[in-house]
Amino acid sequence: MIVNWLQYTDFAYPWFLLLLVLLPVLVIWHYRRQAKKSATLALSTTREIKKTKTWKTRLVPIPFWLRILALGVLIIAMARPRDSFTETTTTGQGIDIVLCFDISGSMTERDFVPNRLEAAKKVAENFVRTREGDRIGVTIFSNISFTLTPVTTDYNMVLQQISQINSGYLEEEGTAIGSGLATSIDRLRYSKAKSKIIILLTDGMDFGGKISPDIATSMAKTFGIKVYTVGIGSNKVVNDNDPFGDPGGRKLEFNPELLKNIARQTGGQYFQAGDNKTLQKVYESIGKLEKSDIKVTSYNRYEEKYIPFVLTGLFLLALELFLRLRVLRKFP
Repeated sequence: MIVNWLQYTDFAYPWFLLLLVLLPVLVIWHYRRQAKKSATLALSTTREIKKTKTWKTRLVPIPFWLRILALGVLIIAMARPRDSFTETTTTGQGIDIVLCFDISGSMTERDFVPNRLEAAKKVAENFVRTREGDRIGVTIFSNISFTLTPVTTDYNMVLQQISQINSGYLEEEGTAIGSGLATSIDRLRYSKAKSKIIILLTDGMDFGGKISPDIATSMAKTFGIKVYTVGIGSNKVVNDNDPFGDPGGRKLEFNPELLKNIARQTGGQYFQAGDNKTLQKVYESIGKLEKSDIKVTSYNRYEEKYIPFVLTGLFLLALELFLRLRVLRKFP
């Protein structure tokens, strides 16, 4: 039990533990003192002396060791071992954020490394890790839209869902920006957060869908939701076998005008990310624009553990006195 107690590493007065170095000094002093008190006598044999040993003589050293143990335990008690618990209190309001990913076939273009979608996923994961107190949700869309996770503070789940996104997730080709935006709005329309935002990541090429981008934009305005649009892509000319610079290749599709209009009408901002580095800066900019009004207060709470040490030390001293004054008492 004492060994388990000694596993506590937090002490209110740890400098008292320095007194433990005195214990081996006391042991050495005791045995040297005993050696000086012992008389010597030359005998031809010690066989008869061995027979005179009794259970009492075997108990003689025990009181001394009980006192040493008692001192050690009481010194530890003086250092006040304790368990410490760090508690945090969060006050204020966070932001409700929905990350809306375009996972259509055009998002596999390789003007980003390794492609548009994978680059978007990576910086989105970094963005999630920087938030504190916000609720974050994830939606995806191609020709149809789907909610991967509603807004939540379980960032591990959000990161897990983002990592599993791929271009063939919905098995429907096309780019229905209006549908993706409408699904994201549905996740936020009942939110009571001070700020509600959607980060729409797409190349801006809209191909139909049941809900037009104009209607979805009006819905966002109605519910007070700002849309930050991130245009991922460029109008580079690439070759499928060499995505960086063959002038004889095809021209990539990219339409920023629709995204600019959505952002302007909802009070958000439009960002164009032409490469991985710029895309990372886009998220950093959004993080600065949308700050949470969150205050986290941390404080330590302690649970004292010295009482068992005090009781153990007193018990050992009482046992030592009992042995010394009762069991091993010498009569004249």
